[in-house]
Parts: sequence; structure tokens; C-alpha cells
Amino acid sequence: MKKFDVIVLGAGIVGVCTCLHLQLRGYHVCLVDKKDAGQGTSYGNAGLIERSSVIPYHFPREFSRLIAYAFNHQTDVRFDWTYLPHIAPWLFKFWCQSSPKNLKKSTLALLPLIENSVKEHDFLAELAGATSFIEPKGWLEIFRTDKDFDKAKNHLLSLERFHLNYDVLDRNALIQRVPSISPQLVGGIHWLDPKTVNDPGGLTAAYARYFIKQGGSFVTLDALKTEYNNGLWQINDNGISIGAPDIVVALGPQSIQFMNKFGYRHIPFAVKRGYHIHFRQVDEKTVLEHSICDPVAGFVLAPMRQGIRLTTGIEFASPKAPPYWTQLKRAEKIAKNIFPLGEYVETKPWLGERPCLSDMRPIIGKAPAHKGLWLNFGHAHHGLTLGAVSGKLLAEIMAGEQPLTSPDAFSLTRF
Repeated sequence: MKKFDVIVLGAGIVGVCTCLHLQLRGYHVCLVDKKDAGQGTSYGNAGLIERSSVIPYHFPREFSRLIAYAFNHQTDVRFDWTYLPHIAPWLFKFWCQSSPKNLKKSTLALLPLIENSVKEHDFLAELAGATSFIEPKGWLEIFRTDKDFDKAKNHLLSLERFHLNYDVLDRNALIQRVPSISPQLVGGIHWLDPKTVNDPGGLTAAYARYFIKQGGSFVTLDALKTEYNNGLWQINDNGISIGAPDIVVALGPQSIQFMNKFGYRHIPFAVKRGYHIHFRQVDEKTVLEHSICDPVAGFVLAPMRQGIRLTTGIEFASPKAPPYWTQLKRAEKIAKNIFPLGEYVETKPWLGERPCLSDMRPIIGKAPAHKGLWLNFGHAHHGLTLGAVSGKLLAEIMAGEQPLTSPDAFSLTRF
């Protein structure tokens, strides 16, 4: 058996960043996954390091929106009727946690992580020689009706205390900022604090390569074969045996399977599915320079190294269910009226899963019932955004350092 100080389960952005921060503190770390780094959920997001999303994505409480969702004709959210009985208890908890009081609590808890998200990615990207993946372009929120645009501008007043930087763009200013965008749009808001990633999976892989170059180990094993014996966490798989006194669960949507195996069955955990597909440019002159989001339809068009990526909103369906094109087709129809898109790059869309907790906060910290069991999962829509900073926070906790923020709000014991 090869022994390490720490085993980190999961080679997504959260797990890889956790490895790097532990390595920087002198730990001998082994990263474990069945796939290469950045090939799971971390591959398929919109590529936003979302410094401006200071309010977590929460359950809508307006009756008109709930009625609209009930008919399942919306683009931003789709649900499989047969899956609703399974997900309903979690949705009710999510709705309760989205009350004004609870939403404020989660907002304040997450704020230090959001505020440090760009800085911590910049730090790791500089170390890893991966700065070409991150671009300081911000992203644009676009609006198709005056009603939605006015509502968004009024909402800006409630965000003044967060000191965010943005430009409010009328129709002409929006066209100047994004040439070739539809003149039918009434305006937009350009959020300037966030940064964009032109290949999220590539950035994760670059971080992992640096981790290995600095002496870290990466082995292909099944994390669910982990056992705990006499104070040692062990994995025996594919003829390989490794062990460590400490282990970190950063398995994203698969984290709940690991936790259930070791008796943690009370976690309000759910998976939101999401899709993306890439389009070619229609011609050399029609270039998308900025990521644009339609908040009503719930999709993002993002310039990626693979092409122009169209990402969808939320789908509630069984993780075992086959992919459905419905939501992506609806989003594509609207997106093509916003910006010219060429042919598909892929023959079929990518489908991924977001690991979500009902109070919109990840779990970061120690598991209460097992020695040496550490947790870093449940980042929902902000895995890329919070990967670097939550990796740092967990490493600080494990090393006994002064953490950048109180870890109490992210402890498993809050449930």
C-alpha cells in the first residue's frame, strides 16, 4: 500500500483546487478519480467566475412564476413529471430556505467566498501557468422586454451595498459592446467584476498538471470503494492500494453516494441536470467576444475554445434518465434570435449534474462521526466560481490556520 497524508476524491475544479492548497501547505496528496481531471461537471459549465452573483440562486416565491413553471413550458426550468414525487421533499426544503430571512443568511455566509473567488483563481492560474484560460471580460445580462429590463435596473438599487461594478447599456450601447447582437433587444447590464473561462475543463486539467508537476499523485480508482480501517482511509481497486489518515470528499454529484455509504443519510442533497452544446461561428467577422446571459430564458451563450457554448438552465430529472433535447431546443430557438449561430460542433449535447444543497451553501469542513473525513461539495451553480476559494478554506481548516471566513456556516452539522 502506498501511503499519503491526504487522499482527495474527485478531480473536478473543487477537488483539484483542494489538492493544490493542501500541497502548498506541505501535505503529500493523492488525487483520485475514475476520469481525467475536469471531465465531469467541471467540463460543462458556462465558464463564469461569478463575482457579481452575491445573491444565491433561490426558489422563486412569486405566484405568477410558480404557475408558469407548473405547466412546464418555461425555458429556464424543466422537470420530468415522473421524478417530481422523488424531488418534492427537497424542493419544499429549498423553498423554505429561500425565504427572505434564510436567503439573507446564506447570502452573508457566501459573501466572503464570492468576494475572493476571482483573486483565488488568479493566484492558482498564475502558479500553474494557466492565465490564458481566464479573461477579464465580465459578462452581459441581456433583456428582450422593457418590463424585464426595468425590473433588473430597479434590482440594482438593492445591490448597492455590495459595491459591484457594472455598466447599464441601452440598445445602442449594447450593440456597440456586442456587435452582431440583435437590435430587437432593449438593453443589458455588463457585469465587470467577474472573469470568464474559455475552457473550464482545460483550466481544471491545467491545475491538475501543475499539482502533479509539483510532486502530487493522481490515480484512476473508484472512490466508492473507499474503506475505513483502524484509522486509515484505504482504496483498493485495479490492483492499486492507497491509504491516508485523512480523506476529502469532493465528488460533486456523486458525493452523496459516498456519504450514504458511511451513514450520513440526513443531508438535503439534490442534483440539477444541465446541458450544453457548441456552435461554430457563422463567419469570420461574426465573433462573440463576451458571454451573454438571458436571465428570463435561463441560458448563457459563452465564447469557448470549442466554439460558442449554449448552456441551459435547470432540469429536474432522474440522474439515470436519458438526455432530453426539449430544454436545449427551446433555448437554441431564442438564442439564435439574439446572436447568429452556425452549425453544431458536436453531434449530441453534453449532459451534466450540479450537486445542490437546500440552503444554497456547500458543505466545507469535517464530518462529525469519522476521524479524518473532510468534505468539500454541494457548490450548485458555483462550482467553478468557488472551486479555488473553497479549496483554500478547507485547507486552512485542515491545517489549523486562521480561515478566511468562519466555517460554521458550511459545516455538515448545520443540518
